[in-house]
Amino acid sequence: MGASLDNLPVELYLAIISHIDPDDLQQSLVSLSLALPRSPVPTSILFEKPRLRKTEQILKLYLRVRNAPQDAALTHSLSLECWTIDADVFVNLIALFPNLVNIAMYIGPNFSPEHLEEIFVLPRPKLRFLSMRFRPYVQRATYYQFLKGAYFDSTLLVLSRWPPQPLPTLSIVQDPLDPTLAPSNFAQPLVFHRLNPLTDLAVSPICYNLKYFRFRVPSRQFTRHLHARPNALPSVELLDMSTSNVSIRDLEGLLGHLPSIQTLVVDGCPIVTQRTDIQVAVGEPFLQWMELGQTLALAGVKRATEREKSLRTWMDNYHARKQQEEVQTGGSSKRPRKGRKGLATAAFSLRAPSPERKGDGEVTISEERIPRNGQRVRILPSPPALCSVATSFPGVVTPDIYEAVKTEFERGWAAGIARLSSIRLRHKTSYQNGIARVVRFADHGSSEWEEERVHGEQGLAGLVDVIDVNEFALDIVANDGAEGSARSGHQCPRLCLAGSVRDANHVEGCGHRKGWDIFKDEI
Repeated sequence: MGASLDNLPVELYLAIISHIDPDDLQQSLVSLSLALPRSPVPTSILFEKPRLRKTEQILKLYLRVRNAPQDAALTHSLSLECWTIDADVFVNLIALFPNLVNIAMYIGPNFSPEHLEEIFVLPRPKLRFLSMRFRPYVQRATYYQFLKGAYFDSTLLVLSRWPPQPLPTLSIVQDPLDPTLAPSNFAQPLVFHRLNPLTDLAVSPICYNLKYFRFRVPSRQFTRHLHARPNALPSVELLDMSTSNVSIRDLEGLLGHLPSIQTLVVDGCPIVTQRTDIQVAVGEPFLQWMELGQTLALAGVKRATEREKSLRTWMDNYHARKQQEEVQTGGSSKRPRKGRKGLATAAFSLRAPSPERKGDGEVTISEERIPRNGQRVRILPSPPALCSVATSFPGVVTPDIYEAVKTEFERGWAAGIARLSSIRLRHKTSYQNGIARVVRFADHGSSEWEEERVHGEQGLAGLVDVIDVNEFALDIVANDGAEGSARSGHQCPRLCLAGSVRDANHVEGCGHRKGWDIFKDEI
């Protein structure tokens, strides 16, 4: 009797399947199981990572697993990759999978905010990867969204209400309007109306451990919402804001408040002007790249200066108010005048009682965390943690242009690090001479770091004293390790100008490549 494929062990099929490209795995398994119906093809793999690329697949999968919870329990990754679907069926389908670790969704014009609210109203504790890609554009003018107020702001709020969980990767992307897919001669639907909910999301429990965050809203300004409150996005290492309206000043404020960022991806953002020809005419064709490098290196200085100013203002107000209270308390009380006082001291009032209000200047932080009156306090600016900047160049990038831009960027970074080092050394002198009390920003997760969330910028909330003189110095080394360069132990970040095109000339280890690996796409 000849050998039969039906008698092959399942381990052999698993070995064969391991060599199939992931993009072809689903269809290959279906074809194999149909061609060999009596062989032990491990079709259970079909339920582990279903990729829904056609509308009809959604209903078929729903009908298959709604009465088979054992199959639904196998699913740990779900990818919706078609734009026009029956959103109600998909909502019912995703509710059947209790063990999802990865969720990636295309959200087209058939989705409403209520659909996403229903999907995310209950937390998913096992979730580690969430990607939502919005493309709500339509072929014909419709004002339903505008009249109903059908925006996805509520999605951010629903996610911000989740309890703490380790969610390292979150991607929320609105595709830019493509005139070949949707007309641009009428107002297309918006994804987000107001971006204030982004502030709530940035300080929410699920963002406490968030490491990789991609948030793209074409031509919209939102960076201030990312750091509007203390302790926002404390663990983010990679931030992708491509296609959004992000300027060089936005980056300066962002890096000052989010010091953990190591990789920035800002394709299509106006961090430099498009009019490089103006600077060419004055002999400085790439001056803005030098300014960019310097600004990124000095982001910690701007943050320290702002906090010093707010601390000084708060201290002046606090001690002035305290002195005034002491004078009033120590003064003699006035003798009451004789005579009728009438309704001024009536036992009752016809007016409704006003709600009790706390004074605007109410102090909640402990006194030991308040500098004494007249004490000079300086804040040590933090060194940059940035390692990679990935963006697109406003024009054609030749090898010569890239080298010129890179040189200017590194020159600006070196100048910024030199200035940062100088400021820190001045603070060291003040500290050693007893001229000023020098503090620094508290480490992430410490009790002093938590203070700022509770007390705001009262007193020394979020700050700790510098007690080791070695904290003032920067290890200034050049690329070859020689001392004396203005490059600090924090080397100049890698600069990639290739944009989002995969086959372009990318810098090794750039933010583009890292983002493709993390977010599992190439947009």
